[in-house]
Amino acid sequence: MIASAEKPWTRRPAIQLKVRTILNQIQPHAGFVFHDIRLWSRRGQPERIEITVRAHAGMKRRCSRCQRPAPGYDQLEERAWQHVPLWGIRVWFRYAPRRVECPEHGVVVEHLPWNEGKRMLTTAMMGFLARWARGLSWGETAHIFQVSWEAVYRSVEWFVAWGLAHRELKGIESIGVDEIHWGRGLRAKNFLTVLYQIDAPCRRLLFVGKGRSQRTLRQGLKALGPEVVRGLSFVCSDMWKPYLKVMAAQAGQALHVLDRFHITMHLNQAVDQVRRAESVRLRAASKAAAHQLKHTRWALLRRGSRVRGRARQKLNALLASKLQTARAWELKEAFTHFWKYRSVPWAGAFLDSWCYRAMRSRLEPMKKVARMLRTHEELLLNWFRAKGEISAGAVEGLNNKIRVVTRRSYGFRTFEAMEIALYHTLGRLPEPESTHKYC
Repeated sequence: MIASAEKPWTRRPAIQLKVRTILNQIQPHAGFVFHDIRLWSRRGQPERIEITVRAHAGMKRRCSRCQRPAPGYDQLEERAWQHVPLWGIRVWFRYAPRRVECPEHGVVVEHLPWNEGKRMLTTAMMGFLARWARGLSWGETAHIFQVSWEAVYRSVEWFVAWGLAHRELKGIESIGVDEIHWGRGLRAKNFLTVLYQIDAPCRRLLFVGKGRSQRTLRQGLKALGPEVVRGLSFVCSDMWKPYLKVMAAQAGQALHVLDRFHITMHLNQAVDQVRRAESVRLRAASKAAAHQLKHTRWALLRRGSRVRGRARQKLNALLASKLQTARAWELKEAFTHFWKYRSVPWAGAFLDSWCYRAMRSRLEPMKKVARMLRTHEELLLNWFRAKGEISAGAVEGLNNKIRVVTRRSYGFRTFEAMEIALYHTLGRLPEPESTHKYC
């Protein structure tokens, strides 16, 4: 029903011809013609453009599944599809689809080049919304282009599905495996397992799965395919046991490198545990003694060369004392020299010496880290064997981008929406062909 305030614009044949010419240039559809174009206005303001599409009399109908010519069966009622806005005015295609009787697929709706499935948006419009949704939030995209949030979500879903179906998984030599916290709480379902390609020419998201178990990682490797897994040269991960077991079993030929970031994270956590325990003990003894550790947390967690100003003065005063926190920090700083070695035997000798010092420090958190490093010594030394071939920082860089996506979205309520958003932003997926670019 058209409101009484709306009036169709029908007596502008010259302008209609120009609009038809533009559409034929940028959005042609073989076998169909743009028959009639009307501009509907409300209170003198243009509201929408309706474009009536007709089938070309000289072209045969085609099956929507196999796209082969097929005899006609009947005709359905007229439908409308929203198209890309023209001059800020909403555009609708109107057409009465025909059904064909395909020898292979039976009675189906004919192939419509501007539509896919039962969606109420043209494929050009879905691509238009999906490209804008990569830079804006889905809610902002829906508000700007006057569509529903559901329309943007379905457009991105179609865009990602097309990209995953057409992406190439060739030339992958290095992958990164990591877990990302998602949602509230620390339950297993609130973590995501992610697989990245971290080769220098191409860094992208390959797989995201719910949970951080062996089963989830196996699903990710299965999605990549056996040829990709057999062709891996380097694998970068943290020390999570399920990941280590699966990669050793399925990609044993690859050089497994432990992520430097996670080693540093464990050392920082150990220093912080020592600081907190000592702070509680000093506070119980006297407030004056506890003052030495006040406002030192972030200075202790930073690299020593990056501490400046008053924080440096306070840190120097702490190091001059005989507190356990000072000894823990010195052990953490001493371990940074480990990454400067070039020789595997010398790096192994330094690691043995550092672990010996840590075990004699009488600091249980530091001793725990030393035991962990000794257990994974061979994987730690792989970092030197693969130096120059793999960048462990690429994994954390992609993790930060994932956090940006989740923060910009203010949290997705379902894993499916989260998965689509991550592939859309970080997957570097191929895009459907378009006659022209919108953004």
